[in-house]
Amino acid sequence: MSGVEAVVVDPSQSDRLVIKELAEPVPLSGEALVRVKAISLNRGEVRRSQSAAAGWRPGWDFSGVVERAAEDGSGPKNGARVVEMLNSGSWAQKVAASVNTIVELPENVSFSQAATVPVAGLTALHALYKGGFLLGQPVLITGATGGTGDFACQLARLAGANVVATVRSANGEAFVRANGVSNVVVGDDPSEAGKFGPFRLIVDSVGGPNFSKVLAMLASHGVCVIFGTTAGAEPVINASRFYSTGSTTLYGMMIFQELQREPASVGLKNLVGLISEGKLTPHIALEDSWRKIAEVARKLTDREFLGKAVLSVD
Repeated sequence: MSGVEAVVVDPSQSDRLVIKELAEPVPLSGEALVRVKAISLNRGEVRRSQSAAAGWRPGWDFSGVVERAAEDGSGPKNGARVVEMLNSGSWAQKVAASVNTIVELPENVSFSQAATVPVAGLTALHALYKGGFLLGQPVLITGATGGTGDFACQLARLAGANVVATVRSANGEAFVRANGVSNVVVGDDPSEAGKFGPFRLIVDSVGGPNFSKVLAMLASHGVCVIFGTTAGAEPVINASRFYSTGSTTLYGMMIFQELQREPASVGLKNLVGLISEGKLTPHIALEDSWRKIAEVARKLTDREFLGKAVLSVD
Protein backbone atom coordinates (compact mmCIF):
# COMPACT_ATOMS: atom_id res chain seq x y z
CA MET A 1 0.00 0.00 0.00
CA SER A 2 1.33 3.44 -0.89
CA GLY A 3 2.05 5.97 1.79
CA VAL A 4 0.89 9.54 2.32
CA GLU A 5 2.47 12.45 4.10
CA ALA A 6 0.88 13.94 7.22
CA VAL A 7 1.70 16.40 9.97
CA VAL A 8 2.60 14.75 13.28
CA VAL A 9 3.94 15.91 16.62
CA ASP A 10 7.64 15.26 17.17
CA PRO A 11 8.81 16.58 20.57
CA SER A 12 12.45 16.19 19.51
CA GLN A 13 12.01 19.10 17.08
CA SER A 14 11.93 22.69 18.34
CA ASP A 15 8.63 23.49 16.61
CA ARG A 16 7.16 20.03 17.35
CA LEU A 17 5.27 19.89 14.02
CA VAL A 18 6.84 17.84 11.22
CA ILE A 19 5.65 16.12 8.05
CA LYS A 20 6.20 12.36 7.93
CA GLU A 21 5.15 9.53 5.65
CA LEU A 22 2.43 7.27 7.03
CA ALA A 23 0.24 4.49 5.67
CA GLU A 24 -2.59 5.60 3.42
CA PRO A 25 -5.87 5.74 5.37
CA VAL A 26 -8.33 2.90 4.81
CA PRO A 27 -11.92 4.19 4.78
CA LEU A 28 -14.50 2.36 6.88
CA SER A 29 -18.02 1.68 5.71
CA GLY A 30 -19.71 5.02 5.09
CA GLU A 31 -16.42 6.86 4.59
CA ALA A 32 -14.90 8.39 1.47
CA LEU A 33 -11.20 8.79 0.74
CA VAL A 34 -10.49 12.47 0.17
CA ARG A 35 -7.38 14.01 -1.33
CA VAL A 36 -6.83 17.15 0.73
CA LYS A 37 -6.31 20.41 -1.14
CA ALA A 38 -6.32 22.99 1.68
CA ILE A 39 -6.25 23.13 5.47
CA SER A 40 -6.70 25.98 7.93
CA LEU A 41 -5.22 26.48 11.37
CA ASN A 42 -7.10 27.05 14.62
CA ARG A 43 -5.59 28.16 17.88
CA GLY A 44 -6.95 25.15 19.77
CA GLU A 45 -5.25 22.45 17.71
CA VAL A 46 -1.99 24.43 17.57
CA ARG A 47 -2.05 24.88 21.35
CA ARG A 48 -2.65 21.16 21.92
CA SER A 49 0.23 20.25 19.62
CA GLN A 50 2.60 22.00 22.02
CA SER A 51 1.93 19.41 24.74
CA ALA A 52 0.67 16.35 22.84
CA ALA A 53 2.57 13.08 22.83
CA ALA A 54 4.83 12.05 20.00
CA GLY A 55 2.91 10.87 16.96
CA TRP A 56 -0.31 12.81 17.66
CA ARG A 57 -1.80 14.13 14.44
CA PRO A 58 -3.32 17.62 14.61
CA GLY A 59 -5.81 19.05 12.15
CA TRP A 60 -9.51 19.83 12.12
CA ASP A 61 -10.46 21.77 8.97
CA PHE A 62 -9.91 20.59 5.43
CA SER A 63 -11.25 20.81 1.89
CA GLY A 64 -10.45 18.57 -1.03
CA VAL A 65 -11.60 16.16 -3.74
CA VAL A 66 -13.20 12.76 -3.26
CA GLU A 67 -10.71 10.26 -4.64
CA ARG A 68 -12.69 7.13 -3.75
CA ALA A 69 -16.38 7.31 -2.90
CA ALA A 70 -17.83 5.29 -0.03
CA GLU A 71 -18.14 1.61 -0.93
CA ASP A 72 -21.80 1.52 0.10
CA GLY A 73 -22.62 4.08 -2.59
CA SER A 74 -23.61 6.84 -0.17
CA GLY A 75 -22.27 10.37 -0.14
CA PRO A 76 -20.39 12.36 -2.79
CA LYS A 77 -19.07 10.61 -5.89
CA ASN A 78 -15.51 10.48 -7.18
CA GLY A 79 -14.25 13.92 -8.15
CA ALA A 80 -16.64 15.86 -5.92
CA ARG A 81 -15.21 19.00 -4.28
CA VAL A 82 -15.91 18.82 -0.55
CA VAL A 83 -15.32 20.33 2.89
CA GLU A 84 -15.43 18.67 6.30
CA MET A 85 -13.74 18.51 9.69
CA LEU A 86 -12.14 15.72 11.71
CA ASN A 87 -11.54 15.37 15.44
CA SER A 88 -7.85 15.21 14.51
CA GLY A 89 -5.57 14.26 11.64
CA SER A 90 -6.83 16.41 8.75
CA TRP A 91 -3.38 17.90 8.07
CA ALA A 92 -2.49 15.19 5.57
CA GLN A 93 -2.44 14.48 1.86
CA LYS A 94 -5.38 12.08 2.17
CA VAL A 95 -8.01 11.47 4.84
CA ALA A 96 -10.95 9.13 5.38
CA ALA A 97 -14.08 11.23 5.90
CA SER A 98 -17.59 10.28 7.00
CA VAL A 99 -20.22 10.82 4.31
CA ASN A 100 -22.69 11.84 7.03
CA THR A 101 -20.83 15.09 7.72
CA ILE A 102 -19.16 15.86 4.41
CA VAL A 103 -20.53 18.71 2.26
CA GLU A 104 -20.10 19.30 -1.46
CA LEU A 105 -18.87 22.76 -2.45
CA PRO A 106 -20.56 25.18 -4.84
CA GLU A 107 -18.36 25.76 -7.87
CA ASN A 108 -17.70 29.40 -6.94
CA VAL A 109 -16.36 28.56 -3.46
CA SER A 110 -12.61 27.89 -3.51
CA PHE A 111 -10.79 25.22 -1.53
CA SER A 112 -9.07 27.98 0.48
CA GLN A 113 -12.36 29.69 1.36
CA ALA A 114 -13.97 26.41 2.33
CA ALA A 115 -11.07 25.36 4.56
CA THR A 116 -11.63 28.37 6.82
CA VAL A 117 -15.19 27.41 7.64
CA PRO A 118 -15.56 24.21 9.70
CA VAL A 119 -14.36 24.98 13.23
CA ALA A 120 -14.44 28.79 13.16
CA GLY A 121 -17.66 29.08 11.19
CA LEU A 122 -19.54 26.36 13.04
CA THR A 123 -18.43 27.69 16.43
CA ALA A 124 -19.74 31.13 15.51
CA LEU A 125 -22.99 29.70 14.16
CA HIS A 126 -23.71 27.53 17.19
CA ALA A 127 -22.82 30.35 19.58
CA LEU A 128 -25.35 32.60 17.86
CA TYR A 129 -27.99 29.86 18.08
CA LYS A 130 -27.92 30.35 21.87
CA GLY A 131 -29.21 33.91 21.48
CA GLY A 132 -32.39 32.89 19.69
CA PHE A 133 -34.11 35.48 17.49
CA LEU A 134 -31.54 38.27 17.13
CA LEU A 135 -33.25 40.79 14.87
CA GLY A 136 -32.71 44.22 16.42
CA GLN A 137 -31.03 42.72 19.50
CA PRO A 138 -27.69 43.99 20.89
CA VAL A 139 -24.94 41.36 20.61
CA LEU A 140 -21.40 41.69 22.01
CA ILE A 141 -18.55 39.73 20.42
CA THR A 142 -15.17 39.80 22.13
CA GLY A 143 -11.95 38.87 20.35
CA ALA A 144 -13.58 39.83 17.08
CA THR A 145 -10.43 39.61 14.93
CA GLY A 146 -10.04 35.84 15.26
CA GLY A 147 -11.57 33.42 12.79
CA THR A 148 -14.59 32.66 14.98
CA GLY A 149 -15.05 36.26 16.08
CA ASP A 150 -14.97 37.45 12.48
CA PHE A 151 -17.57 34.91 11.37
CA ALA A 152 -19.70 35.69 14.44
CA CYS A 153 -19.74 39.41 13.60
CA GLN A 154 -20.78 38.72 10.02
CA LEU A 155 -23.44 36.14 10.89
CA ALA A 156 -24.90 38.29 13.67
CA ARG A 157 -25.20 41.20 11.24
CA LEU A 158 -26.93 38.91 8.73
CA ALA A 159 -29.38 37.97 11.49
CA GLY A 160 -30.20 41.66 11.98
CA ALA A 161 -28.44 42.08 15.33
CA ASN A 162 -26.87 45.32 16.54
CA VAL A 163 -23.28 44.10 16.75
CA VAL A 164 -20.65 45.47 19.13
CA ALA A 165 -17.09 44.11 18.95
CA THR A 166 -14.06 44.29 21.21
CA VAL A 167 -10.50 44.12 19.81
CA ARG A 168 -7.00 44.45 21.24
CA SER A 169 -5.47 47.05 18.92
CA ALA A 170 -6.02 49.81 16.38
CA ASN A 171 -5.20 47.32 13.63
CA GLY A 172 -7.96 45.11 14.98
CA GLU A 173 -10.36 48.02 14.99
CA ALA A 174 -9.63 48.75 11.31
CA PHE A 175 -10.10 45.06 10.46
CA VAL A 176 -13.50 44.84 12.19
CA ARG A 177 -14.78 48.16 10.86
CA ALA A 178 -13.82 47.11 7.33
CA ASN A 179 -16.07 44.11 7.87
CA GLY A 180 -19.05 46.33 8.60
CA VAL A 181 -19.08 46.59 12.40
CA SER A 182 -19.49 50.22 13.43
CA ASN A 183 -19.42 49.89 17.24
CA VAL A 184 -15.92 48.78 18.26
CA VAL A 185 -14.17 48.94 21.64
CA VAL A 186 -10.35 48.87 21.59
CA GLY A 187 -8.12 47.61 24.42
CA ASP A 188 -8.12 45.01 27.16
CA ASP A 189 -10.92 46.62 29.20
CA PRO A 190 -14.34 45.94 27.63
CA SER A 191 -16.26 48.30 29.94
CA GLU A 192 -16.88 50.91 27.24
CA ALA A 193 -19.07 48.40 25.42
CA GLY A 194 -21.58 48.76 28.23
CA LYS A 195 -23.01 51.93 26.69
CA PHE A 196 -24.33 49.81 23.81
CA GLY A 197 -25.91 47.20 26.11
CA PRO A 198 -27.25 45.45 28.01
CA PHE A 199 -26.77 42.53 25.66
CA ARG A 200 -29.13 39.74 24.70
CA LEU A 201 -26.11 37.64 23.69
CA ILE A 202 -22.39 37.82 24.42
CA VAL A 203 -19.93 35.62 22.51
CA ASP A 204 -16.67 35.54 24.45
CA SER A 205 -13.31 33.99 23.60
CA VAL A 206 -11.18 36.10 25.95
CA GLY A 207 -12.03 35.27 29.58
CA GLY A 208 -9.31 36.49 31.94
CA PRO A 209 -9.46 39.16 34.65
CA ASN A 210 -12.00 41.33 32.81
CA PHE A 211 -14.54 38.58 32.32
CA SER A 212 -16.64 39.85 35.24
CA LYS A 213 -17.08 43.14 33.37
CA VAL A 214 -18.28 41.22 30.33
CA LEU A 215 -20.85 39.24 32.34
CA ALA A 216 -22.08 42.44 33.97
CA MET A 217 -23.27 43.66 30.57
CA LEU A 218 -25.79 40.84 30.11
CA ALA A 219 -29.46 41.76 29.95
CA SER A 220 -32.02 39.86 31.97
CA HIS A 221 -32.65 36.56 30.15
CA GLY A 222 -29.38 37.14 28.30
CA VAL A 223 -26.83 34.45 27.46
CA CYS A 224 -23.03 34.59 27.52
CA VAL A 225 -21.36 31.87 25.44
CA ILE A 226 -17.70 31.34 26.29
CA PHE A 227 -15.58 29.13 24.03
CA GLY A 228 -12.04 30.38 24.67
CA THR A 229 -9.83 32.07 27.26
CA THR A 230 -7.05 33.88 25.41
CA ALA A 231 -6.58 36.30 28.32
CA GLY A 232 -6.49 33.63 31.00
CA ALA A 233 -8.05 30.27 31.82
CA GLU A 234 -9.32 31.29 35.27
CA PRO A 235 -11.61 34.28 34.63
CA VAL A 236 -12.92 36.37 37.50
CA ILE A 237 -16.69 36.39 38.06
CA ASN A 238 -18.71 38.75 40.25
CA ALA A 239 -21.34 36.18 41.20
CA SER A 240 -23.68 38.60 42.99
CA ARG A 241 -23.76 40.95 39.99
CA PHE A 242 -24.36 38.01 37.67
CA TYR A 243 -27.33 36.48 39.47
CA SER A 244 -28.87 39.78 40.55
CA THR A 245 -29.45 40.70 36.90
CA GLY A 246 -31.93 37.84 36.83
CA SER A 247 -32.34 34.84 34.52
CA THR A 248 -28.87 35.15 33.01
CA THR A 249 -27.04 32.16 31.56
CA LEU A 250 -23.34 31.35 31.19
CA TYR A 251 -22.84 28.66 28.55
CA GLY A 252 -19.52 26.89 28.06
CA MET A 253 -19.26 25.66 24.50
CA MET A 254 -17.12 23.05 22.75
CA ILE A 255 -18.03 22.75 19.09
CA PHE A 256 -17.40 19.00 18.91
CA GLN A 257 -20.00 18.46 21.65
CA GLU A 258 -22.49 20.72 19.86
CA LEU A 259 -22.07 18.60 16.74
CA GLN A 260 -23.28 15.53 18.61
CA ARG A 261 -26.74 17.14 18.48
CA GLU A 262 -26.56 18.50 14.93
CA PRO A 263 -24.27 17.03 12.26
CA ALA A 264 -21.57 19.35 10.97
CA SER A 265 -23.02 19.00 7.48
CA VAL A 266 -26.10 21.03 8.43
CA GLY A 267 -24.17 24.13 9.40
CA LEU A 268 -21.45 23.67 6.79
CA LYS A 269 -24.01 23.55 3.99
CA ASN A 270 -25.55 26.81 5.21
CA LEU A 271 -22.19 28.53 5.64
CA VAL A 272 -20.69 27.60 2.27
CA GLY A 273 -24.02 28.56 0.72
CA LEU A 274 -23.72 32.04 2.23
CA ILE A 275 -20.17 32.30 0.87
CA SER A 276 -21.39 31.25 -2.56
CA GLU A 277 -24.08 33.95 -2.43
CA GLY A 278 -21.56 36.63 -1.43
CA LYS A 279 -23.19 37.15 1.98
CA LEU A 280 -20.34 35.73 4.08
CA THR A 281 -16.65 36.44 3.47
CA PRO A 282 -13.77 34.35 4.85
CA HIS A 283 -10.91 36.72 5.58
CA ILE A 284 -7.69 34.89 4.76
CA ALA A 285 -4.68 36.77 6.07
CA LEU A 286 -2.03 34.23 5.13
CA GLU A 287 -1.80 31.57 2.41
CA ASP A 288 1.22 29.31 1.99
CA SER A 289 2.34 25.72 1.54
CA TRP A 290 1.58 23.20 4.26
CA ARG A 291 5.29 22.45 4.30
CA LYS A 292 5.61 25.65 6.31
CA ILE A 293 3.16 24.38 8.94
CA ALA A 294 5.50 24.92 11.90
CA GLU A 295 6.34 28.49 10.87
CA VAL A 296 2.70 29.43 10.28
CA ALA A 297 1.59 27.81 13.55
CA ARG A 298 4.15 29.93 15.37
CA LYS A 299 2.87 33.08 13.67
CA LEU A 300 -0.67 32.21 14.74
CA THR A 301 0.42 31.69 18.33
CA ASP A 302 2.32 35.00 18.29
CA ARG A 303 -0.70 36.86 16.81
CA GLU A 304 1.23 38.07 13.79
CA PHE A 305 -1.90 38.31 11.63
CA LEU A 306 -5.66 38.88 11.85
CA GLY A 307 -8.15 36.48 10.32
CA LYS A 308 -7.40 32.96 9.08
CA ALA A 309 -4.32 31.12 7.82
CA VAL A 310 -4.82 28.63 4.99
CA LEU A 311 -2.21 26.19 3.68
CA SER A 312 -2.31 24.34 0.37
CA VAL A 313 -1.49 20.62 0.42
CA ASP A 314 0.59 19.12 -2.39
